[in-house]
Formats: sequence, structure tokens, C-alpha cells
Amino acid sequence: MKLLCIFSYLGNKCPSLTVNERCGHCKKLHPTWDQLGSKYNKESGPIRIGKLDCTQYTSVCAEQQVNGYPTLKYRGPRDLASLEKLFSEQLGIEYEEEDVEVPQAVSGLVEFTDTSFQESVVIGKFFHKRLEPTWASLAKSFEHDKSVIIGKLDCTKYKTICTEYEVKGYPTLLWIEDGKKIAKYSGDRSHEDLKRFVVEQLGERRDEDDDNEKERERTAPTVVTLTGENIENAISIGTTFIKYYAPWCGHCKRLAPIFEELGKKFVGFEGVTIAKVDCTQEVNRDLCSNEKINGFPTLILYKDGEKQAEYNGDRSLSDMAEFITSRLTHDEL
Repeated sequence: MKLLCIFSYLGNKCPSLTVNERCGHCKKLHPTWDQLGSKYNKESGPIRIGKLDCTQYTSVCAEQQVNGYPTLKYRGPRDLASLEKLFSEQLGIEYEEEDVEVPQAVSGLVEFTDTSFQESVVIGKFFHKRLEPTWASLAKSFEHDKSVIIGKLDCTKYKTICTEYEVKGYPTLLWIEDGKKIAKYSGDRSHEDLKRFVVEQLGERRDEDDDNEKERERTAPTVVTLTGENIENAISIGTTFIKYYAPWCGHCKRLAPIFEELGKKFVGFEGVTIAKVDCTQEVNRDLCSNEKINGFPTLILYKDGEKQAEYNGDRSLSDMAEFITSRLTHDEL
């Protein structure tokens, strides 16, 4: 059995699929990940789709060099088709593209059936109802906007779906996002008012995603905490700059905020990790002894698991950053 993918996320900042939906990038990936799990997590299958909470299993995430959320140990598009092709290539599974009956839009207006509705609302933003001819005009206004679909569903034919979305009167106008009812429109039904509502909803969601991304960047650790248990795997690939320190050390305390800024400076540098090790912890004592750490703080740069150099220069942000970048290969830069 092969564990092909790990979906890493950051506790309540980038939550599990059922608890919270604050993380924009995680939220966008949830439906696809659910589909993969439903399709491939079979008892006799060769693949397991999994997820891991990095706030609970920090050592594992450190070993895997997970510095952002969500992280897939795979580089490439994250749509369902691309991930399934990856399975095919890596494990020799026969891959056949499915012909999903996606309803065709006429001047931007999509008319759903029960099957196409369920297939379509898994991912995306939709504004559904049954209202003519204003509705057709609204659909025309957004026919080139790929971020929203204007659709209609006949509740006399598809009662189960309408019951699921608590449709009790006609017409009912719902804003549906990633399969969930977000808002019910109860304003004036002129074309301009409806259009304004759609624009407002799109703007709010985009702003929310931007805010979540900023929050993720602000709260994600910029300096990784390593221990004797995880350091070997954590530094095995790429460049790692480690501060060995003791909490009681005055020089370490003065360096701490500068080192945090150093971590922020290298966020986004693929293959570069800024880390720290507390030598006073029992789990780290053998490590610090083996590395011959005789004073605090001691700063050492590693490359693909091998010690490259000890830093003895000025402990300013600019000097430490220059020391690291001067030892990166062209590809890492």
C-alpha cells in the first residue's frame, strides 16, 4: 500500500474539512480532496488519500519541510483530472477521463438537471433560481465571468435538491458556494439590483480569501523548531540555517527578533529553511553535543544534510541574509 499524498493544514487557521472554513486556499482544495478520497480510498486499492494536522504533529511536518498550508507533496495543478493523471503515472493505474455531463450555457444561463446540479456545485460559485426574462439578462451580464454561474432549476422536476436547499416558495434566489447555501436574496428583482448583489458577493468572497491568505502568511511559522528527533530528515534536502540556543542566554534573547525577521525574509525561497534548536531540552542534548555546540547562540548552515559552515559574522539581518544567499546555488535563487 502506498500513501501517495499528504494534505497538511494548520489547525483552526487552515482547518479540517468539517470544522472551519477560514483558510481560502484550503477551502478551495477541500471539494477536490473529498472527491479523491471518496473515489480512491477503497479497502483493496493501491492509494490512500490522507490529511495531517500540523498543529498536532509538528515533528512530522518539520521532517517533511511543510512551511505553508495546504501542502501537497506534489508540484503541479491541483484539479481533479491532474491529480488522477499523477496516480496513473506514478502507480501505473489506468486513467480514463470521465465525460461529466456539464450543462451547456445559452447566453450565460445554465439549466440544471439533478445530476448536472450535483456535479457542478461541488466546486464554484452559483446563483440559482427560476425567473424569466430578467434572469436570462442577468446570466448574459456574467457569461464571461468564469468565477460564477447563473443557473436555474425546476423544483417540480427535481424535488429532492430543492428540499435539500430548503426551497419553500417560488421563485427562490440562492447564492451557493462550494455546494453550500451562503445567502438567500430577498431584495428587488430588477436586473440592476440582482447584478449588484452578485458583484457584492463576488467581491466579499475575494476579499475574504485575500484576508485569509494574509492571515496565513502572518501566522505561519517563519522559523521552524527542530529537535533531535526530526532534524535529520528536516535538513536532508535543501539549505537549512540553524540557530542553536538556550532560553536563558542574553545574546540569544537579543538575536531572537532579528532571527525571526531573517525567517520572514526567506519565506517563499524554495529549498531554504530557517530553523532553531533549544539545546537545553533533553531531546536535543545529544544533538547539540554531537554538533559540538559550546556557546550560545551558535549558527550553522547545512546543505542537503551536510554541515557547510558555521557563521561567525555580524548578527545583523543583512549580514546573515547575505551569508545564506552567497551559499545558494543558482537554481535555489
